[in-house]
Amino acid sequence: MSQAADSSAFEVVNQLLNFPEAIEKFMFPSRAHKTDNEIKGVSSIPVDILDTPKEYIFFLDVPGLSKSDVQVTVEDENTLVIRSNGKRKREDGEEEGCKYIRLERRAAQKLLRKFRLPDNANVGAINAKCENGVLTVVVEKLPPPPKPKTVKVSIS
Repeated sequence: MSQAADSSAFEVVNQLLNFPEAIEKFMFPSRAHKTDNEIKGVSSIPVDILDTPKEYIFFLDVPGLSKSDVQVTVEDENTLVIRSNGKRKREDGEEEGCKYIRLERRAAQKLLRKFRLPDNANVGAINAKCENGVLTVVVEKLPPPPKPKTVKVSIS
């Protein structure tokens, strides 16, 4: 077997073993066409997505950021976009002459995450809250379309 064939087989097996991840990518693929500005200096926010009968709920960890630091928008009619400018306020000493002697916590990076929402997502009914370093975005589902009614037509 050639190295290319080995690599291809490995990718297929890897995709099969990561079945839940594959489902998430199918339902909520991240935008594949990122611009250079979006890629440079931007980190991806880890996310948990809960599918309930009435809504989709996104849970994202955003430590050190307040609700005013995070923006949640919908682009292109069905793409949920979550971003942050990456600025976190450092506490300054109250007295003159105060300085940090150790800085171990990294400053927040610019964050960006995009999700293509399913057709049954109600983009007009999206709520978000940011509490205790966790951003929760709730996207309501549209009611299922009525089932087509079959009408028997008599043939004359």
